[in-house]
Amino acid sequence: MITLTWGVGASERPLRVLLIGAHADDIEIGCGGTVLSLLRRPQPIDVTWLVLAAGGPRKEEAISSADSFLAGAAKRLVLTHTFRDGYFPYDPSIKDVFEGLKSAAQPDLIFTHYRDDRHQDHRIVSDLTWNTFRSHVILEYEVPKYDGDLGSPNVFVSLSRDTCEAKIDALMTHYKSQALKRWFTRDTFIALARLRGIEVGDSTGYAEAFYGRKLPLAFGEHTPSNSTA
Repeated sequence: MITLTWGVGASERPLRVLLIGAHADDIEIGCGGTVLSLLRRPQPIDVTWLVLAAGGPRKEEAISSADSFLAGAAKRLVLTHTFRDGYFPYDPSIKDVFEGLKSAAQPDLIFTHYRDDRHQDHRIVSDLTWNTFRSHVILEYEVPKYDGDLGSPNVFVSLSRDTCEAKIDALMTHYKSQALKRWFTRDTFIALARLRGIEVGDSTGYAEAFYGRKLPLAFGEHTPSNSTA
């Protein structure tokens, strides 16, 4: 297994990370462990955290959860909107949010939904992410659910058991509204991390997995410009 350590040097500007979730809890489920791991690095990291459907009590849950996960960030910006859950294909104003991101954010690394996710909101978010950011490193995360659409990811981030537990503890603490959902359990989240850990073959035994459809790499001679053109 070849491991790539990626990022700008500690003496340069912070690494800029953009996290996009259709619903409150999507980011944490899909890449919460990776976020915690990134923020333990010595390199400063600036994070923009966007949740599109966070109305009512879910807004408070989303903000408190984001604040918990981003405690180690050099800078953080948490953005929430109140688009209707399940109706993303029918609300063109969601596109305006992404157009605003294009001018406001110049991320080095973006996490968004899996393009082939069966939830229509997730697919719309993934498509808009790719339409908005054309020259960026984009990793698509997975969310386990009823639809059974887990696939074969090709990018893995190894996690310690402690990091997995910290991620799950935060989910259970901040998302009380989800407690009655039969899939929202510790067993679900640790089982998926264990399965992906087996697939990556790392000694930690746990991982989060992503789909990297286009990964621009520069080995010292040229740094890709994060152009949105």
